Amino acid sequence: MRPGPGPGKQLRRRTLPRTAAFWILAGLFLILFFASAAASPLYRVYQVRFHFSAATLTAVFAVYVLVLLVTLLIFGSVSDYLGRLPVIITALVFSASACVVFLTAHDVGALYVARSLQGIAAGLASGPIGAALIDLQPPGSQRAPVVTSVFSTLGLAMGALITSALVQYAPAPTHLIWWTLLAVFAVSIVTVLAMAEPGVRRPGVLASLRPRVAVPRPARRTFAGAVPCIVAGWALGGLYLSLGPSLAAAATSSPNLLWGGLVIFLLCGTGAVAAFTLRSLSPRGAMLAGCLCLLAGMAVTFGAIATTTSPAFLTGTAVAGIGFGLAFQGSFRMITARAEPDDRAGLVTAIYIVGYLAFSLPALIAGVATTTFGLHPTALVYSASVAVLAAAAVGFLLLRPGANPVRPVPAGRAVIPPGPCTTPPCPQAMKSADGDPPGRASEPR
Repeated sequence: MRPGPGPGKQLRRRTLPRTAAFWILAGLFLILFFASAAASPLYRVYQVRFHFSAATLTAVFAVYVLVLLVTLLIFGSVSDYLGRLPVIITALVFSASACVVFLTAHDVGALYVARSLQGIAAGLASGPIGAALIDLQPPGSQRAPVVTSVFSTLGLAMGALITSALVQYAPAPTHLIWWTLLAVFAVSIVTVLAMAEPGVRRPGVLASLRPRVAVPRPARRTFAGAVPCIVAGWALGGLYLSLGPSLAAAATSSPNLLWGGLVIFLLCGTGAVAAFTLRSLSPRGAMLAGCLCLLAGMAVTFGAIATTTSPAFLTGTAVAGIGFGLAFQGSFRMITARAEPDDRAGLVTAIYIVGYLAFSLPALIAGVATTTFGLHPTALVYSASVAVLAAAAVGFLLLRPGANPVRPVPAGRAVIPPGPCTTPPCPQAMKSADGDPPGRASEPR
């Protein structure tokens, strides 16, 4: 009998070509966020069928975010010890299970369960997929960070738009999308089983379950100044992915569910395009441009909601979407550039804790406020609040004395984070940014 691989030894048992494996995993990364946004256009349908309030609607949305956060904090690094593929397959099983629960849902309790399963799946899969993409990309390439950055936000955009079209125009509005995704996840499990393990296995998995959260002293001022920017972008995403379809129905005075998917697509789609096309901007320039676009977009959106003007609402959403993509990318790069390499893992965790809390809690508060005061005044206050936060971030950038990063990141090595309202870059991406050879960052040191 052949001996099994020892600790730290790479596992190469299957023969699917590396390039094919890379793009299959990239597609899975997109599908992961596609599925997470697929529920958004259905919230209004479920709300009518199961007779629950806007507060419950946003609670169903928030449970996904909070479960995702907890899963990331505890299990975010386990693939460095157990291997990439076992963790990815486990996540796909959770994703398929979520589809089954959605298909059999008869009350709001099932929605909480399904969204929790989706949160676990996203928390488990995003890190190992991102790390596997780095392991599989060609030597010297920065393909993996670009793919994860674009595909995450693009997945949110496509998930909302395609699902809303199916719900509006196809049969079985609450079933077709979940049957389709269930089939995709089932095929994905079989496909991943045909891949060679791109990572390593080594001992120490129990120690990896302890979260590392820290903001090192050199980064604290920048972190504090960037918090309003992070909160503004992620809170806006939370509003659109939970109450966005309801806002679209009010702004357009149309019962067509496609409008709900379209506004999410505009926000996330323009964000993905802006982050990709303007990725060469300096971190400060990206954050400033993003915050100004958020401020302008929310001003137009505020006026559109106040006057119930649908073209202005769509325009404001698109402008805010540019800021949605740029502001977080710029703030993330500004903050992480102020920390030494060994401190960045805890710092990235702190950034995303702020982001996930901003993604869920303001939307949950908005749901309660909508139940009490109505959607129209709640949306006006929410829009104004996002604009104030963006303005505060602009003030920080304009008033902050210039300072060089503690350790400048070499040109072409800056970490491009996955888009806002998604997941952190894997630790291997952070290591590659500091000069480790891409595709080898996961090896033990």
